[in-house]
Amino acid sequence: MSLKSNLHILKEKYKGKKIAPVFNALHTFLYLPNDTTHNGTHIKAADDLKRTMNTVIIALIPCLIFGIFNAGYQHYLALGEIESAKGFLGASFWSLDNLILGAWTVLPLVVVSYGVGLAVEFLFAVIKGHEVEEGYLVTGMLVPLIVPIDIPLWMLAVAVVFGVVIGKEVFGGTGMNILNPALTIRAFLFFAYPTWMSGDKVWVHGAVERAGTADAISGETILGSYAQNSTVAYDYWDMFWGLIPGSVGETSKVLIILGALFLIFTKIGSWRIIVSTLIGALVMGLIFNTVVDAGWITETSKFYGLMSVPFWQHLIIGSILFGAVYMATDPVTASQTNKGKWIYGFLIGFISIMIRVFNPAYPEGVFLAILLMNVFAPTIDHYVIQGNVKRRMNRVKVKAA
Repeated sequence: MSLKSNLHILKEKYKGKKIAPVFNALHTFLYLPNDTTHNGTHIKAADDLKRTMNTVIIALIPCLIFGIFNAGYQHYLALGEIESAKGFLGASFWSLDNLILGAWTVLPLVVVSYGVGLAVEFLFAVIKGHEVEEGYLVTGMLVPLIVPIDIPLWMLAVAVVFGVVIGKEVFGGTGMNILNPALTIRAFLFFAYPTWMSGDKVWVHGAVERAGTADAISGETILGSYAQNSTVAYDYWDMFWGLIPGSVGETSKVLIILGALFLIFTKIGSWRIIVSTLIGALVMGLIFNTVVDAGWITETSKFYGLMSVPFWQHLIIGSILFGAVYMATDPVTASQTNKGKWIYGFLIGFISIMIRVFNPAYPEGVFLAILLMNVFAPTIDHYVIQGNVKRRMNRVKVKAA
């Protein structure tokens, strides 16, 4: 008897029972969903929620693989055991030692993220008696990519439970949440365990445990250096290729750009949101550059370092590009109207750089900016729609006159 036949027998056995949603989730992972259309006037398309989520995961996998190598590379580079590599062609970057150490530190984050998150999803499905939703497939991949490399696994587990329950399930599940669950998880970690989410010791593996010793590792990011008005040790190509400290998936800008093109080509990600977010960041950066050039801010100011960063450089440091591509484009929490997407994205980029500059203790504002605009996205769409209605009513009155 074939595997599919055995699964069909089990499906009938568990039909109508509490555990049915769990079994159906495993069954539809390999086969078609339980309910499909066969005739009538239904619109048939190849895409569904599961395929949409899998497409985003495919776009994230290169960032994950690069992050694994970079985790090992940054560790051994900080110890002085290897020399600086030149882009992707550097042999020291693609060494087996980097892969082993990176996999040892990054893959547990992925396992905990998916294991705990899906357990909560299955639990709510059983309690509520509905099918397991595929919404966490992308969240489970995003979470390991936006946290520091050495975040304790128990902290990550607690944050995932909070993010899934408070960020999604209390609103009704996938498609009903107003906050991005992955960003809710990161926000919880930052406010609950700030020492593990900021500072110059959390971005390179082993830096925390060596802090205060003779062989301490410095994992200071570019943003941290600018915030302290100190010299940045990385050139523009390092920033672009991703050979810098940072959260697991944010560093390689070239891979993020390729992921953006893939999402736009597959019509999963909104190019309007991506472009408008980057425009908003550039405008805010240009305003700060103008303020510095006018002499209104001197080198003695604590804001001078980040204000003086060339406006275009904001796009290749920090998480602004990663957030614009993979977070701001979340179709559930983002604006739905075309004009609203331009406004929504522009404000995310604008506010991100503002937070980055004015809060040196937390010199990365893209995630807070996206969460803030998640809340205002329905309001933006409301006024866009009302504006369209008003213009149409005015046209009707003109014709009637």
